[in-house]
Amino acid sequence: MAKKDPTDLTVEQKLSTLFQLQTALSSIDEKKALRGELPLEVEDLDAEIEGLTTRIERIKGEVGEFERAISQKRGEIIEAQNSVERYKQQLNDVRNNREYDTLSKEIEFQELEIELCNKKIGDAQKRIGERQEDLERAEALLKDKQADLEVKRSELDEIMEETRAEEEKLKEKAKELEAKIEPRLLTSFKRIRKNARNGLGIVYVQRDACGGCFNKIPPQRQLDIKMHKKIIVCEYCGRILIDPELAGVKTEAPVAPVEEKKTRKRSTGTSTTVRRSSNSKKATDANDMV
Repeated sequence: MAKKDPTDLTVEQKLSTLFQLQTALSSIDEKKALRGELPLEVEDLDAEIEGLTTRIERIKGEVGEFERAISQKRGEIIEAQNSVERYKQQLNDVRNNREYDTLSKEIEFQELEIELCNKKIGDAQKRIGERQEDLERAEALLKDKQADLEVKRSELDEIMEETRAEEEKLKEKAKELEAKIEPRLLTSFKRIRKNARNGLGIVYVQRDACGGCFNKIPPQRQLDIKMHKKIIVCEYCGRILIDPELAGVKTEAPVAPVEEKKTRKRSTGTSTTVRRSSNSKKATDANDMV
């Protein structure tokens, strides 16, 4: 059997299919609502953990650089000390004052280099100590965040496990219904639904008003909606409007005003009877007086 073209559907069939799709999508939204803020919390924790991991790696990299710098400076100190020893030995073999002054200056320069290296080593060790403290705090915070993530993810997985089967069925149903709707109408419906705060793209008329924004609908427009001749949208919120009967919603006829009217008629009749009795009594009294 050939698949029916969505454009061949009547307006009534299109509206009915749209409302069924809306019902399925609303049910999916309800399932997602059961998860509450857990998905966002899990996502935020993932981002925080990723940031902390990057920070820890950066701190470790900085500590490694300081350690390499310390190692380099210690090597320079050893070289400077060897130079000092060599220059001191050469002082014993100087032949004039100029050589003596030159060697003395070299010894002084190398000793200054040793002091500078020791200062840089001290600064680097201080920075290493500070970064180690930062590393410990970051690792402790990472451990707490990972524990929180494990709890939140466990709660989310538990909720999703309870609703997964039903949600998958609803998604399959929604997919089948979407295939029955012409693309242009489906795109418009999804756009309306996306912009609607409650996610309703099609609503039925409730008490002469739009079921989405609750603004009153003129009688003529209500009649057009019941005729199912064309797709009508609310002039206030833009939602597609559907007749309650087509949506499968039973509406009760207003009977209270009729009963009240009957009661008023009965009351009026009683008052007339009382007035007539009163007039008859007055007439009798008048005759008696005559």
